[in-house]
Amino acid sequence: MTGSFDQRVWAVVARIPAGRLATYGQVAELMGAWGQARQVGWALRRLPLPSPIPWHRVVNAQGRISMSQAREGSDWMQCELLRAEGIPVDGEGRLPLARHRWQGEASAPVHLEQP
Repeated sequence: MTGSFDQRVWAVVARIPAGRLATYGQVAELMGAWGQARQVGWALRRLPLPSPIPWHRVVNAQGRISMSQAREGSDWMQCELLRAEGIPVDGEGRLPLARHRWQGEASAPVHLEQP
């Protein structure tokens, strides 16, 4: 996969289908960047919102949304977007990762128009 690190992250995340979840580490592994889960998170944070890239489908390895004031409300936006896709999220950001985990299966190619 070529392109900047951010573009490579966005390309993998763009393939996650609605109603499915991936972890930051899983995205890193799929792009051959083992051990760079945190960098995946920063790449997603750099997406301008709203975005056609389904950033909200990426969660931490514990099956939780990373709740933080530093996210300036995007954590709550993530909860609502996931609930709209039928993925239950509790008040502490926990969700059923095992039931909704994406296995990296191929889906239609996505043309990225993000910077």
